[in-house]
Amino acid sequence: METIRKINDELAIAGQIVLEQLLELADGGFRSVVNLRSPQESGFLWEEEKKAALLALDYMNCPITVDDINEEMLLNTFKQISELPKPVLVHCDTGIRSALIVLMYLAIQHGATPRQAFHQAQNLGLLTPSYQI
Repeated sequence: METIRKINDELAIAGQIVLEQLLELADGGFRSVVNLRSPQESGFLWEEEKKAALLALDYMNCPITVDDINEEMLLNTFKQISELPKPVLVHCDTGIRSALIVLMYLAIQHGATPRQAFHQAQNLGLLTPSYQI
């Protein structure tokens, strides 16, 4: 089972979870799940959305690849996350994209511009220094 890392009272991150963990999330008070994986990725769980709905968890599939990150996509994703019932689990395959998105989301919530949040992610090693938005 993938370890779920609580970032604050509203947000947690993980790599790919297993379907059984959705019950644990619901029982643990989570209200939403954001899946950053694309259906084209190997290991994508097609049943995740249906299982989440059965457990009264809001579910959002927001496929993101690090190579496709741009300011508009980030702001759209952050808006969607901000509108979901909290707490929210954000997951991907390894947890790196989840950490990237949640940390950038928090930076913007605390007044950073998307560009500043992006540079903070680069400084943490979540994005290569050569990548630009």
